[in-house]
Amino acid sequence: MDRMKTTLYSADSRGFADHGWLKARHSFSFAGYFNRDRMHFGLLRVLNDDIVDPGQGFGTHPHDNMEIVTIPLIGALEHKDSTGNIGVIHPNEVQIMSAGSGLYHSEYNHSKEEICNLLQIWVFPKERDIKPRYDQRIFSPEERENQFCTLVSPEEKDNALWINQDAYFSRAKIDGGKSLLYTIKKKGNIAYLFVIEGEVILADNKLNRRDALGIEETDNFEITAETTSEVLVIEIPVE
Repeated sequence: MDRMKTTLYSADSRGFADHGWLKARHSFSFAGYFNRDRMHFGLLRVLNDDIVDPGQGFGTHPHDNMEIVTIPLIGALEHKDSTGNIGVIHPNEVQIMSAGSGLYHSEYNHSKEEICNLLQIWVFPKERDIKPRYDQRIFSPEERENQFCTLVSPEEKDNALWINQDAYFSRAKIDGGKSLLYTIKKKGNIAYLFVIEGEVILADNKLNRRDALGIEETDNFEITAETTSEVLVIEIPVE
């Protein structure tokens, strides 16, 4: 018998940092925000919900041995790294960077007029010290209309971006009153449901905008949208 275990991470329980040019919400301990009970969820280490002022950004800084996924929600983000990659990502695009053996990069709001709101998500890697790599891809909104669109996958197929971990990122826009069933892709994995917009119900949990739910000990779960909602499911190994 399926005995699904859930853990609620309410939007207002996240850490908050106001750097003037940057307003950041931290789902897990990060930089100046430390919460012993919010260090990670399985191999999901960071989920930052950042709002960057026009023309501002993160100067050149190092990373190593981390899988970093960036999903712009509003505006555009400009990226430059020490492997020679330079690009701009917009809403409906996703960027992944395997920091591997180490690199330097910078990220800036590409616009001088409007804010940029992005999700940046870190996952511990499967193999350490791989050659650093970078990729980005467009996913049309139609691909996630009342269905899950796989954005990130360890399998190089289905148009998803490759990740150095047995992890899957899936996004869906669900019309109010409709339900979607998510099936765990790799046995033993757990899932982190993040509500980008809207209101959804999962089991006995009602989630609003930016709420999240950790989901364990199940092979599948059903998400019902109370209103038109946008959700992100991050499926990751426990360890």
